[in-house]
Amino acid sequence: MEFESIPGVGAKTASALAEVEGAERALREGDVAHLAGAPGISQGRAARIARGAIRREHDDSSRLLRTDRAREIHRELLSLLQERAITSYAKRRLETFYPSASPSRIEEVREFAERAIEREPDPEAREALAGVEPLEAARDVRVRDRCLVTNDAETLAAAREAIPELPVEVVEDARGLAELARGYSTVIALDETFTGVEVDGDVQVRPDALADPVEVVPERVLSFFAANRESIRAAVAVHRAADMEPPCDLRALDDALSRLGPDGEVRDDEELERLSTAVDDLDASVHTAESVANDHLRTAIEERDVTIEGTDLLSLAERGAGIDSLLSRELADEYDAAVEAAREHLIDALALDSGESEIARNAFPEEPTFPVEHDEDVVGRLREELVAAKERRATRGKRELADALTELREPAAALVRAALELDVELAVSRFAREFDCTMPEFVEDGVTIEGGRSPLLAEPLEVIEPVDYSVSGVTLLSGVNSGGKTSTLDLVCAVVILAQMGLPVPADRVRLRRFSELHYHAKTQGTLDAGAFEGTVKEFADLAAGGEGRLVLVDELESITEPGASAKIIAGILEALGETDTTAVFVSHLAREIRAAADCELAVDGIEAVGLEDGELVVNRSPVKDHLARSTPELIVEKLAREEGTAIYDRLLEKFEP
Repeated sequence: MEFESIPGVGAKTASALAEVEGAERALREGDVAHLAGAPGISQGRAARIARGAIRREHDDSSRLLRTDRAREIHRELLSLLQERAITSYAKRRLETFYPSASPSRIEEVREFAERAIEREPDPEAREALAGVEPLEAARDVRVRDRCLVTNDAETLAAAREAIPELPVEVVEDARGLAELARGYSTVIALDETFTGVEVDGDVQVRPDALADPVEVVPERVLSFFAANRESIRAAVAVHRAADMEPPCDLRALDDALSRLGPDGEVRDDEELERLSTAVDDLDASVHTAESVANDHLRTAIEERDVTIEGTDLLSLAERGAGIDSLLSRELADEYDAAVEAAREHLIDALALDSGESEIARNAFPEEPTFPVEHDEDVVGRLREELVAAKERRATRGKRELADALTELREPAAALVRAALELDVELAVSRFAREFDCTMPEFVEDGVTIEGGRSPLLAEPLEVIEPVDYSVSGVTLLSGVNSGGKTSTLDLVCAVVILAQMGLPVPADRVRLRRFSELHYHAKTQGTLDAGAFEGTVKEFADLAAGGEGRLVLVDELESITEPGASAKIIAGILEALGETDTTAVFVSHLAREIRAAADCELAVDGIEAVGLEDGELVVNRSPVKDHLARSTPELIVEKLAREEGTAIYDRLLEKFEP
């Protein structure tokens, strides 16, 4: 894939993407977390790159959202979706769903959304999702208990590149090999010239070692799984809770991970635990064994009456003999028993095997001495034996576990990706359920909403009055203050944005055309100065100049200048828009004046207040077609005329008649 062909991706970003294994897959699937693993690419940048790749795939050059208010509503809708996601991955992944005019892109997301809304947001699955995170790269590993050996400069360079985790040494002969074997638990010779060389220690001749790095340095695989163990196990829990089809045997994966410690060590290996304990406890056990021997011997001396004749005493003195000779002569059996007790204690305390026990027995001398002391050289040899055995056992266990996990690496990655994608689906499902959404139908013209409930309103869904509204061509929307005109525009805008993202919409039924552009002009705060007024008029002039399939929503444009001039300007704009393939809704309190100023028939819909109760308007929130809604002042005057019966109110009421 040519990364620079993606919109917004330059040479530097393309180079960073090229460093990421699986970048093409991530771009196809919108895997934002994987793309964010590229050097210097944030998750936000990764989402933009993914959107660019999607646009390229669908040859989508559309730009649906053309105004600040339209973009603001899109951000609000996206935030509502993201709030229903558990993982940070899903929140970013949802950013790759954008409003589009491309039929193929919309259909692609619709297929996803239709699957998603069938998902049941199971609480157990959502709880498990809290522990799922995108997989991290393997941690840097440095292994010091084994090394690679070669006598060839080219092999040396290749080894350092292929297996940077191990030290690589250069040796010329058996002597150099033997010296390394004394310093490392395992020496791996890469050259066949070392075949047949016999030296003490674990020396392996493996010319093929560079082709099988897992065998040589299993820590590489174990480090990856250790760094991602909790996330993978959480993904396993998600699959089980959601009854998803897994890419591998979940029990086998779970069992393998249960044998892996947080730092990449192998757990639940009794022999390794025995050797580790023996190494850790060696010094303490030796000193305790000495105490056992000396306590035994001291007791024997205290309980024994020893008689030495004068001639014997003189003989011992002449030979310079001391207590050792006395022990050898008078307490030989007791000394042997004491030393044997020390040996047995050391062997039992460290749980030594037969070979290790033979070395341990020599730690206490045969020749009598008091106090009994261990032979440090022998204890040193025992320590070396135990450490070497421990490291060999650990390496073997690591290789066995790494072999099992290597086969599970890709399935584990797929498992985590599937769990994260499930979170995206569940976010859409929750949004659809909480706002009673349905999938929209695309038709040739206009927008028809049945039972629409705006997700942008602050009220709970159950208290929102459903709105029915249909618009085709150019329409004026009239109505009382606080009657819901702006909310209706927001609803139409939200429905169009969600539909053209390919997502479900908050209504019982929606039919709409696929718009090429969406222009939503929010209410202007206060009258504009001359320069701003000129700019606004130019903007609408450009809007009316051409372009097919656009949706234009405008909220009280009359506030840009004085009412009389506003009515004439809006009438002219609506006339021009009516001559194009545009669907437009203009909210205005000047509907009567605008219609009168227009040179053509303008459709007027109305959000009608049906009366006043306790000083509050009672409003039918669904606009009535071809109906000019009465204003709030007219309703108040009508109420006063009915209740007071005074002529002045009747005269005022007459002024509202067309």
